[in-house]
Amino acid sequence: MSGLVRRSFLSIAFAGLLAPAALARTPLLAKAEWAAIGQYGDKAAPFTVFEKDGALHIDGESFKSARLTPLGGGRYAIAGGGELVLERGAARLDGRTLAFHDFGAETRERIHRAVRADPVALRRRALAATPPVEPGERLPSDLVDMTAIDPGIKLDIRYAGSDNFMGIPLYEKPAAYLQRPAAEAVGRIHKALAAQGYGLLIHDAYRPWYVTWMFWEATPPEDHVFVADPAQGSRHNRGCAVDLTLYDLKTGKAVEMPGLYDEFSTRSYADFVGGTTAQRARRAILRQAMEAEGFAVYPEEWWHFDFKDYGRYPIGTKTFTELAAGA
Repeated sequence: MSGLVRRSFLSIAFAGLLAPAALARTPLLAKAEWAAIGQYGDKAAPFTVFEKDGALHIDGESFKSARLTPLGGGRYAIAGGGELVLERGAARLDGRTLAFHDFGAETRERIHRAVRADPVALRRRALAATPPVEPGERLPSDLVDMTAIDPGIKLDIRYAGSDNFMGIPLYEKPAAYLQRPAAEAVGRIHKALAAQGYGLLIHDAYRPWYVTWMFWEATPPEDHVFVADPAQGSRHNRGCAVDLTLYDLKTGKAVEMPGLYDEFSTRSYADFVGGTTAQRARRAILRQAMEAEGFAVYPEEWWHFDFKDYGRYPIGTKTFTELAAGA
C-alpha cells in the first residue's frame, strides 16, 4: 500500500513522549463509549471520536482534540462550545447527524469486488514483465531470511494468502527477507523491545518487483493511489522496507494499534489522533524503537518503515522460492 493523500492530525513528537505513561493508565469509559470510538461522516474529511486520558475527545469538523463532558443520555458538552450526541451507528453534532464508517473495511471490500484476476495467470504475466532500468551503481543485494536473524521474530505474511487488500494470493510462499544491515537492525530492535514486554511481528519485507507489478495490474485504476507504480519500483523491492507491528511476549498475540495493517483510511497515518491512549502509546513505542536503529516511518502507514540506505540498493526480482534455494 502506498501514497495516501496526507492529512496530519497530531504531533508525533508529543505522542512519543507520552508513550510510557500512557500505557500505565486505565481509561474509565462506559461500554457504549468504547463502542463509539471511530470515524464518522465524510471519508475525505472524517470526524473522529477517540479516547485520551480516560475521556472521549473529538477531532474534525472545526474541532481539534476537544474533550467531551458527559451530560447523560448519550449527550456530551464539547470543550469550546457545542454538543455531541452519540447514537447507535451515528454521532449527532449540534443537530447534524454523521454516520459511523469503517472507511478501511469499506475500501477493502470495494477493491475485492473490483479485482477480477486469475492469480496464476497474473503471476505468469508479471514474471514476464521487465522492471525499470536504473542508472548508476548499486550495492550488491544481500537478502537475509528474518527467521534466521532471530527465531522470536514472528511472521504473518498476508500477501502469501488471501487475507490482503486484493483478496488473492500474491506470494508463492510466506517469507520475510531484508538486506543484511536492515535485517540485523531489526534483530537488535526485537531484542531491545523485550524489556518492554514486546516482540516484532512482520507482515511484509522484501517484495519482488513482479508482485508490485501484480498490485498495479489487478487494482482498479481509480485505486492506484494505494499501490506503488512498478515503473518506479518501491523500497520494498529493494529489500529495505519492512511492514511490522508489536506482539505481546506473554500472550504471543499482536497488540492493538489505532488502525489495522494495510488499511486504506486515515487511521493508517503515523500521526492519526484517533483510537485509544494505549493504542497510540504502543504505536509510539514501535516508532521510537525503529528510529533508534536507522529506520524512518512512512507518514501514511504507521507499520511501514524504510531503512536509511534504501536508495543504494537495486530493485529486486528474485522470487522467495529462488531465495530459499540460495539462488
